[in-house]
Amino acid sequence: MSAVRAFLSYAAEEQGNQPQLPRTRAPKRPRTLPRPASPQDAVALAEDAAAAAPNDWIGARDMAILLLLYGSGLRIAEAMGLTARVLPLGQAMRVTGKRGKTRIVPIVPAVREAITAYVALCPYPLAGDARLFVGAKGGPLNADLVRRAVRGARARLGLPDSVTPHALRHSFATHLLARGADLRSLQELLGHASLSSTQIYTEVDAARLLDVYRHAHPRA
Repeated sequence: MSAVRAFLSYAAEEQGNQPQLPRTRAPKRPRTLPRPASPQDAVALAEDAAAAAPNDWIGARDMAILLLLYGSGLRIAEAMGLTARVLPLGQAMRVTGKRGKTRIVPIVPAVREAITAYVALCPYPLAGDARLFVGAKGGPLNADLVRRAVRGARARLGLPDSVTPHALRHSFATHLLARGADLRSLQELLGHASLSSTQIYTEVDAARLLDVYRHAHPRA
């Protein structure tokens, strides 16, 4: 629609007329709900990706990244942007998200242990402003390599195509909400600028409950 309006405006100007554009609205795209992975699938994905890595330190790196996405709700770009200044890890760390907005995210013990194990095995120095997660040659890690590792693990485990690195962030949010987290806290943890972006997870949880009901209730 944007291209059509721009073309009509251009055509009208070429003819020396004032642009009189038709009042046409673009059709609304149906909003799709996030499809989270189960806690078991999230962990199995990280373990399988680590086991398939070409060597131990890369396996530890992939394990640390995937557990971080699920355990702290990071976007993959946020994880790739972390520097060694977050070390040594405590119970939380500061993350820079979209539009340079920073937030504090928790680091659960399993994630802390996975990152610590990766740092111990990494053959390259990790200090100062150096990227925390590095590639095989020591340079900044390309997120596509993580996505490729997830695709391989997903295929080996027989998981649906919806299980992606970003789905681990959705899983983080959905599982927190199902355990009683409030929307405002979830908004802060995810780094959403608007609460409306976070509210979609209430629909995800409701959809999950309805699915359980339909499969379990004798009259459903």
